[in-house]
Amino acid sequence: MELVEIVGVRFKSVGKIYYFDPCGNLFKKGDRVIVETVRGLEIGTVVVENRQTEKLEKFTPLSPVIRLATQEDIETDIQNREKEKAAFAIFEEKTAKHGLEMNLVDVEYSFDNNKIIFFFVADGRVDFRELVKDLASVFKTRIELRQIGVRDETRMIGGLGICGRKVCCASFLSEFTPVSVKMAKDQSLSTNPQKISGTCGKLICCLNFEEAVYEEAYQTMPRVGYTVKTPDGQGTVVEVNVLTSTVRVNIGTDHEADIRSYNSADVKTIRMTADEENNSELEAIADAE
Repeated sequence: MELVEIVGVRFKSVGKIYYFDPCGNLFKKGDRVIVETVRGLEIGTVVVENRQTEKLEKFTPLSPVIRLATQEDIETDIQNREKEKAAFAIFEEKTAKHGLEMNLVDVEYSFDNNKIIFFFVADGRVDFRELVKDLASVFKTRIELRQIGVRDETRMIGGLGICGRKVCCASFLSEFTPVSVKMAKDQSLSTNPQKISGTCGKLICCLNFEEAVYEEAYQTMPRVGYTVKTPDGQGTVVEVNVLTSTVRVNIGTDHEADIRSYNSADVKTIRMTADEENNSELEAIADAE
């Protein structure tokens, strides 16, 4: 197994971690470093110290860490942040002049000032060709306009989630992962979009945090709607509590409910829901083919 040495660097306080070749140097967490990227030289912060890892496609080819950032480099970065504030105001002035419906979210200067990236949200496509020419004449450098989605907008702006805490994407979440309504169902949560949607209007990212635990539990536990055999007879599962490994089963009749609680180990699945049985049959046919 071939190993490579890497260090992980972030360019924003919260965001994706990029990996670089330390070139034989030892870096500590929190070190500011100058690295080579596809956009040229950039300044970032070490968040993953030197480590040996298996050579994987996502790590190669590794760009080098050029050096530790000097005080002059850090001053340049601070100056760039100030320039970004001024560029923000100019952008809004120019979009108003061109009559464009664009909501600017963030501005990012490259470390060497060879490029300015404007991140914006808008409804549908926007023809900003004339705007780019206007901005280039003002800043005398390469201009890039990048339309982003509502999740990225929330990450950049921040805010409070429905739990009352700072949204995950702006506090610690490095990358977005797919989230589905099925996860809410698995965790016995409401599927009302208003109750499981975040500040961005999309499904809350934290649905994904515990999903693996529920998927593992449902390998041995019945789901709601399953027909099961209990110590008191046959019934239908009406509620599942994965955390306590208990299920509530209706062993009564259609006309009179008799709901009792059992340890999941004391019930045995007799029949799944109709939809799951159909899916299982389709999967079996696919495997056979």
